[in-house]
Amino acid sequence: MNASKQSLASRLLQHIFPKTADFYLLLHQQCRQVCVTVDNLVHFMVSECPDAGKMLKEDEHEADRLRMHNLHELNSSFSTPIDREDIYRAIASMDSIVTYCKSTYNEMEALQLNPDHHSKAMVIELQVGIKALERGFAILGKHPGDAEQHAFAARHSERRIEKMYRKAIADLFQGQDYLNMFKQRELYRHLSNAADKVHATANVLEDIIVKLG
Repeated sequence: MNASKQSLASRLLQHIFPKTADFYLLLHQQCRQVCVTVDNLVHFMVSECPDAGKMLKEDEHEADRLRMHNLHELNSSFSTPIDREDIYRAIASMDSIVTYCKSTYNEMEALQLNPDHHSKAMVIELQVGIKALERGFAILGKHPGDAEQHAFAARHSERRIEKMYRKAIADLFQGQDYLNMFKQRELYRHLSNAADKVHATANVLEDIIVKLG
């Protein structure tokens, strides 16, 4: 078979059986980008640095790009090494973490809120949870069994945030400044929702681990 016929045959095979994307890598890359977003939110809330807020907005665009790229790869892949539904759930839940981080920042800007010790503690713990997920996705492809401990750590982080949230709400409604109460509650709620999505992502990670076992 000459070169032109080989090339035609290769193209036909590629069309019929397109190359499968490395979804382990794609999910890890997306999780790393979520880490960048959470890191910037932590930096903004701890230092109240305006540049960190600007970087948070820029990170959202990169997170959107990765999400759309991963969804495109999922929709165009002939087969996947992981259950398609699990890949989609992982993509969607990680994207929701970014969305809630951005909502937190937007609410602080719109309502002219400053972070208090409750919100700072919650976002720092959120950082712990997302970094646990990043470690889990980093080794999922080669050592899925070892990734389970990181899924557990991420879920444990979410539970700590929920305890912080309940304490923050209890402390908040001790005073009489009702306008500030409702403003702060929105901030706490966004961080609690972000933690819920960390938990959801950890559940997906564990589902994948079980199916790979």
